[in-house]
Amino acid sequence: MIIVLIGYMASGKSSIGKILAKELDYSLIDLDDFIEKKENITVTELFKTKGEIYFRKQEEACLKELLSLEHNTILSVGGGTPCYGNNMDYILATKNAKSIYLKASLPKLVKKLFKKKAKRPLIAHIETEELMAEFVGKHLFERSQFYNKAEYQIATDEKSKKEIAKEIIETLF
Repeated sequence: MIIVLIGYMASGKSSIGKILAKELDYSLIDLDDFIEKKENITVTELFKTKGEIYFRKQEEACLKELLSLEHNTILSVGGGTPCYGNNMDYILATKNAKSIYLKASLPKLVKKLFKKKAKRPLIAHIETEELMAEFVGKHLFERSQFYNKAEYQIATDEKSKKEIAKEIIETLF
């Protein structure tokens, strides 16, 4: 089985993916890391040098490649991955894949992202929590139609990462 974790930036896809991989003895693949290794350049640099359209094409090709894997895998995708091209449809059409939307509230996301904004080029320029809330709220509104297509939704607020991982395992198995 391929467990595909989707959700907005800072929703916990990578950290919860690590816990799940360990608990289930699955491989863990982060789509952005996979693209970086394949392209031999960071996603940030890829955006700067080749542009978003090139990145999205690579992202789609890599997603399709990873969805064809035969071994048990936790696949953490970027926050925008489900929203471009037919990526969400590919995920849903993959027979051995299960999609899980890690759903965090706007206040929780804003709080986490504002603290770590320097590490995220997309939001590094945002100067106040109010502006962050506006930015994230707009994005969530645009992206929720894709995220909500996931087969399962797990609310993450007020839960530890281990509790979320346990809930995912109980939901799937």
